Amino acid sequence: MPLRDDQAAVLEQLREAVAERKTRVCLQAPTGWGKTVFASALVESARDKDKKVLFTVPAISLIDQTVEMFWDHGVVDVGVIQASHMMTNWSKPIQIASVQTLQKRDMPEADVVIVDECHRWFAAYGTWMHKDLGWKCPVVGLSATPWTKGLANHYDHFIRASTTEELIEKGLLSPYRVFAPTHPDLSGVRTVAGDYHEGELSAKMSDTALVADAVSTWLRMSEGRPTLCYAVDRAHAKHLQAKFQASGVPCGYQDAETKDIDRKAVKRDFHSGTVKVVVSVGTLTTGIDWDVRCISMCRPTKSDMLFTQIVGRGLRTAEGKDHCLILDHSSNHSRLGFVTDVDASHTGLLGGKSPTHDNRTESIRLPKECPQCAYLKPPRMAKCPHCGFVAEVVWTAKPVEGELRLLKPKPKQKALDHIDKATFYAQLRGVEIQRGYRSGWAGNQYRDQYGEWPSPDMRGVAPIMNTSKEILGWITSRQIAFRARKAKAKQLLGV
Repeated sequence: MPLRDDQAAVLEQLREAVAERKTRVCLQAPTGWGKTVFASALVESARDKDKKVLFTVPAISLIDQTVEMFWDHGVVDVGVIQASHMMTNWSKPIQIASVQTLQKRDMPEADVVIVDECHRWFAAYGTWMHKDLGWKCPVVGLSATPWTKGLANHYDHFIRASTTEELIEKGLLSPYRVFAPTHPDLSGVRTVAGDYHEGELSAKMSDTALVADAVSTWLRMSEGRPTLCYAVDRAHAKHLQAKFQASGVPCGYQDAETKDIDRKAVKRDFHSGTVKVVVSVGTLTTGIDWDVRCISMCRPTKSDMLFTQIVGRGLRTAEGKDHCLILDHSSNHSRLGFVTDVDASHTGLLGGKSPTHDNRTESIRLPKECPQCAYLKPPRMAKCPHCGFVAEVVWTAKPVEGELRLLKPKPKQKALDHIDKATFYAQLRGVEIQRGYRSGWAGNQYRDQYGEWPSPDMRGVAPIMNTSKEILGWITSRQIAFRARKAKAKQLLGV
């Protein structure tokens, strides 16, 4: 399958980075951008130069899925490094291995290493990526959510291919609608390693009323859509599965211990319609391309990565699918925000210290719940798009006597004034190409910033594909402001 223009631009950007001796490159691309197609093209490009490729995955269960991925895209000269695997063949120039297997073996020769789902970090990666101890060749990490603390200590270059919102606008991802029918009381649940304590969380979420509400809400709102339901642990998942089945809903189950043959059966039954819901624990969050049209979120989390990966399973487009329905029984959206805003809030890799959740969410517009239908809508939107309910403003302030004084606005500084105009425009051109925006987008952004069009001699400037964090932040702020104006306009028009 040929690459889209924006994918080809990212591949060229990757080549330029390696040519500049930046040999530890992390590529962030949301679900649906086409990492599978891109990885296949990257492997084929390496093979055209007679290079050996090592492709690593974070779990043994992903080996066969990766082999199928390559075969589907015409990459067949593949061997597998895994005991007793039928495709074990060290003579093949492309080797696929899990990190668990590599930890027990001598490292195979490779000219290029691709680390899939690189946000799933293992200490062994740190050793192998040290040029004096392990891989001396270029290493490319791929992930939709490379937000693991410390990745910046190992990767020396970061490329962001696109954002979730951009892919939805282009029709490459499905729009979504979120309802929050229940809000579990998580008071008293401790936080361990940045997320809720699993045992205490399971006890809260296994409450009979909460489980019953998840099933009754699905029966009332899902219209029978193929659904993935995410649970806390096995006990919670089995409780949910039993309740779905008792209500006459065919329901499958999968966890980390589910055997490959049973996983294939679950996938087959899901797509044939034999089961309508699959309850999952610790699986089905990355690397799957199922036709999912509803997400039942019964697993509260504080992790941006887990939240984004879960929602991403429902955003792939499919024939006849106009949106993904998300039933949030975990208050995750009220706590973290919409997935598009969570994705936009991360603009690079993290070093040794990550920002606190509270600091990160200062820039995120947390959604508001319609009191009538539980639909989650952007803040400051008075009319609910789902049921039409209009929130009325109640004025509670009491007048007190006081002295009026003139408030003078602080002088406004122009952003990016210290950046050369030609450099600014060249980086905008790079973003325009990389994200597949319409021709002229960069010029319009330049005019909005400086109040004039780029000069004629500037229009022929070569695009700069390595966009600075400062300019990426400026672009994100412009997009957030645009969305706010758009929402206000809709509110005023009553639509």
